[in-house]
Amino acid sequence: MSTPTLGRRERKKAETRIRIQQAALDLFEQHGFTETSIEQITELADVSTTTFFRYFRTKDETVAHNGFTPFFLQALRAQPDDLEPLDAIRVALKAADESVSAETWTNERRRQLYVLSEPDLRGPSVGAIKKLFDDLATLLAAHAGREPDDPEVTAFTGAVLGIFGSTVLNDNLTVDKYLAALDAALDFLAQGMPLTRRL
Repeated sequence: MSTPTLGRRERKKAETRIRIQQAALDLFEQHGFTETSIEQITELADVSTTTFFRYFRTKDETVAHNGFTPFFLQALRAQPDDLEPLDAIRVALKAADESVSAETWTNERRRQLYVLSEPDLRGPSVGAIKKLFDDLATLLAAHAGREPDDPEVTAFTGAVLGIFGSTVLNDNLTVDKYLAALDAALDFLAQGMPLTRRL
């Protein structure tokens, strides 16, 4: 089935959000997180302070935000509830991948690596991951005909998020290989993840 992608206005908003995030990362990597001000970020991103706060409440949020997530969750919400969870994820991933640029994927890898290296950012990032987990569990529960706090739903959701994170942070993968790698990992999940010894 076809899945609606973001409209022109939403795309413009996503582009502005990414531009602010990239400016923040540039400055954080050059000067450090603590030493960088919101004013420096807005100057480099060429946006007003008002625009900055329209997208991010704090400086921390500039790197807690995952650029791919809004596209993926919107596509997943568009899937009918009678579609099996893994099938819904596959369709949503393909639709979301078509909606974002290679730059967004590259920026997402850069963002995650920076968050892992900066202790001051781990708290806000944990909060963002928790929200993503809750949103994803709610959507997947609907496809499974269960409640979001069902232990099997939460375990499945954790496995899916683990697949997403390990794919983006895999140094051996180029951006154009992400979707194929995600698909292969989801196949492995569907098989029950039998990690057998290879001779």
